Amino acid sequence: MPDDSDTNLQATTTTNSDLSSTPIATREQKLQCLRNSLRKGQQSMADWQGGELAVSAVPGAGKSTGMAIAAAIAIARYQLHSRRQLLVVTFTRSAAASIKAKIREHLDKLFIPRNSFVVYTLHGLALNIANRHPDLSGINLENTTIVTPNRSHRLIRACVEQWIAANPRRYSTLLEGLSFDGEETERLRRQSVLRTEVLPELAYMVIHEAKSSGLLPEDLWKLAQETGDGYEIMAVAAGLYQQYQYTARSRDTIDYDDMILAALRVLSDNTVRKLWQNQYFAVFEDEAQDSTPLQSQLLQILAIDPNNPNQAPNLIRVGDPNQAINSTFTPADPIYFNRFCEQCNQNQRLATMDQAGRSCQIIIDAANFLLNWVNSSGLTGNELAFRPQDIRPVNKNDPQTNPQPEGKGLEIYYPRDIYHTVELIGKRVVELFERNPKHQAAVLVRENRQGRFIAEQLEFIKRQHGIEIYDVAHSERHSHVPIEILKLLKFIDRPHSPNCLKAALEVLVKRQLIATQDLNAIATYPEQFLYPGPLDSPQTPTVRNAASYCCRLLRARLELPHYQLISFLASNLNYDQSELATVDKLAERVAKQTHGNSSMSATLLTLAEIVSSERFEPVEVENTNSPEENSRRLTIITMHKAKGLDWDYVFIPFLHEDTLPGSPWVPTAAQFLGEFTLAEVARAQIRASLHEQPLPMAPEAWEQAGYLKTAEEFRLLYVAMTRAKRLLWISAAAQAPFRWNTFSGKGDNLQPKKPCPILPALERKFI
Repeated sequence: MPDDSDTNLQATTTTNSDLSSTPIATREQKLQCLRNSLRKGQQSMADWQGGELAVSAVPGAGKSTGMAIAAAIAIARYQLHSRRQLLVVTFTRSAAASIKAKIREHLDKLFIPRNSFVVYTLHGLALNIANRHPDLSGINLENTTIVTPNRSHRLIRACVEQWIAANPRRYSTLLEGLSFDGEETERLRRQSVLRTEVLPELAYMVIHEAKSSGLLPEDLWKLAQETGDGYEIMAVAAGLYQQYQYTARSRDTIDYDDMILAALRVLSDNTVRKLWQNQYFAVFEDEAQDSTPLQSQLLQILAIDPNNPNQAPNLIRVGDPNQAINSTFTPADPIYFNRFCEQCNQNQRLATMDQAGRSCQIIIDAANFLLNWVNSSGLTGNELAFRPQDIRPVNKNDPQTNPQPEGKGLEIYYPRDIYHTVELIGKRVVELFERNPKHQAAVLVRENRQGRFIAEQLEFIKRQHGIEIYDVAHSERHSHVPIEILKLLKFIDRPHSPNCLKAALEVLVKRQLIATQDLNAIATYPEQFLYPGPLDSPQTPTVRNAASYCCRLLRARLELPHYQLISFLASNLNYDQSELATVDKLAERVAKQTHGNSSMSATLLTLAEIVSSERFEPVEVENTNSPEENSRRLTIITMHKAKGLDWDYVFIPFLHEDTLPGSPWVPTAAQFLGEFTLAEVARAQIRASLHEQPLPMAPEAWEQAGYLKTAEEFRLLYVAMTRAKRLLWISAAAQAPFRWNTFSGKGDNLQPKKPCPILPALERKFI
């Protein structure tokens, strides 16, 4: 969830001349020039004269540019002002800032006051409405904390423990699983898995999915009556959701979904709703494919003219359903925007922006081939992964012409292994920068561990050729410093707690300080793990090394005052310069907040508050300018974070079938429950209900989860491919790690791998 709900980007009043001071003919000429500068698809927004309009765009089509010009034209023609504004909404704070600057630039040239429009993120808009009417929204930010609960958040943990206490029969059924011989060690292991993994994952996914869709716990209880399985999964989900709502209210906390619900509560009041509707003449939404049902409902309400409530709302929604890459971890689903497009199409209110000047022809052809190949493959079940919508190059007289390819423009490789892959990338990057030092290049990876591996292996090109390696995930990892320090301090404070021990071990594994191993098994009996007796079974070398590391941390509690433990832990976690600076800032913050009550419990309480509020900003000690502003820099970034960016040369390595598209898998520790996960089954059932489809049983729901993952992974690859302008370099190594999250980076654990099925098809078509 974006961290921008507490910021609105409202345009400020300026002293520019009023619109009436500009001669009508001159103004119309300028507006016509702006309109004519757009492509055909973009012009549909500039020609908008009220009502609903759906705009389905392709990557690189200029959605934001077209919307900014259309916004300026609408403001001028409808003579909007501070009391009757245009509302522009987008998904992220950076996108909101960008489109705000573009609209301001056009308004300044037209001599129109800047207070005629406002730009918000979706959550910023909701928070503004809710905060203005605390009596109706039920939210008062002075005594309410906004949280973004993750799977290990205290609210999630609390609701799990309360549910277990209140539902011993259902918990016992889960504990028994498919079969159980009653062995005590296995019982304790299963308890650990259920309490720390299975139930938190189920609670996190269901609460987010249901709440953002407007479903209450009572709605899930009704769904539970329509589904039947041995575990009563939907009943468990409903109970967890109910406990979460109670716990959150008792602790005066809300989450981002609560803000949308609170805004809708405000707008349910007729008088207040008309007040807001009169404030906004129309709503323009960018990145509409990422909106949830409740968010779309909020915008629909605001776009209605209160004086003509039966008319279609003044609403333009612009998006690309083929770039919907958030549905596997958020409730956003391209089906909703696709439905809006079809609804508008029936009224001849659908426009398509299918021309893009970003990429050369062969990259466009490859992206179109991927789209059509996946849709005809049957890999995604009955639902199409993509909206049938090819990218077309721009016209020859377009200001942004499609670039010429670098070499052939598309290169496909099958290296021996992952080390050979990085070697080939390094050589190609050096060649490209020697020829074109001002061009930009990026390596797009599926997960952060891959990026870290590439950055480590490419250190030589920085030393030998002066090419900087910018690992985006590395700079962002500092924000996890408070979480890691808190987990280790909790373990030091309560070393005999299985939960605290497991959390600390997870940090040590993540930092590659101890080997990956079955943490549930060793966390079940903390005392035997830390201090084994003569009658206990001998520990393996990996377990013994982990125990030794933990004991060293525990000794520090006896040898150091508690206020020095944060710095001690930082040195033991091998933090780099930026992370150490972040730790210093954290330690200072804790010292200030615990002044006068300096104790371990006070330190833990303060750290927990910092972590849960997620307002602690890391310290950057090096130049962190945008990679696009630097020459001879190779950016390493995940495919998800690359959306909205582009580079001259894009490298996409490690395209293996088990990763992309991959398939849902059941963690080994949870396989006693069966060949599916409770969270995915519950989510598939909720989505079927929202899509007005028959509710699937557990096996069918698990199959649907696989189709959803496959569709999204191919859309993610489509996004990655369309970031490239002049060269798209893709590869699949013959040997790669079994799983990247267990790979130590030392050459071990490499196994034969099959390439993503699209690679051979692309090779046959283009190479």
